[in-house]
Amino acid sequence: MTRFLLAIALAAGLSGCGFHLRNSLTLPADTPAVMVQSSTRYSELVKLLERGLRASGAEVASADDKVEGAARLQIRSERWGDLPIAIDAQGRAQEYSLRYATVFVFHRADGSVLVPEQVIELSRDYISQPVDVTGTTTEREILADELRREMSASILRRIDSVIRAQIEHGTAPASAGSSATPAQEPEQVQDGG
Repeated sequence: MTRFLLAIALAAGLSGCGFHLRNSLTLPADTPAVMVQSSTRYSELVKLLERGLRASGAEVASADDKVEGAARLQIRSERWGDLPIAIDAQGRAQEYSLRYATVFVFHRADGSVLVPEQVIELSRDYISQPVDVTGTTTEREILADELRREMSASILRRIDSVIRAQIEHGTAPASAGSSATPAQEPEQVQDGG
């Protein structure tokens, strides 16, 4: 009985603090297949976004399908950079910040903007031992994969939040014309590990 009461108290506490389980991606009901396009050939981010869209129930069209009337999620740019943040006594970099920035826009099938151009920037710090290049390369590759997965999730969350805001504010997402939602500031996520 005590466990049951404790579980109810915890559930009430979570609902009171604003905690909600994440829902699947919200797209307007009239959204046809979604085509993910990138300026980067063979982009891993495109594969992750397509997988995320499918998992949320959206129909995904590939560029090879030549689908007419598909909505388009365009990845306009992907940029990577390593910024030295700590240097040893010999002037060699000991620690870096791996940065990943993406610019994207989401268009309806008729070409109008559903989600305006957005910029998301993510970063992770990693230690680079000048004498152990192999370990550093492997760690950087692992961090890059993590950043790609996080970027995909961030893009899908951003699309979802803009569409939900349009629905709540009475902006008809199914209608033609540009979205009234302004571009948001870059989302920056940092992790010291």
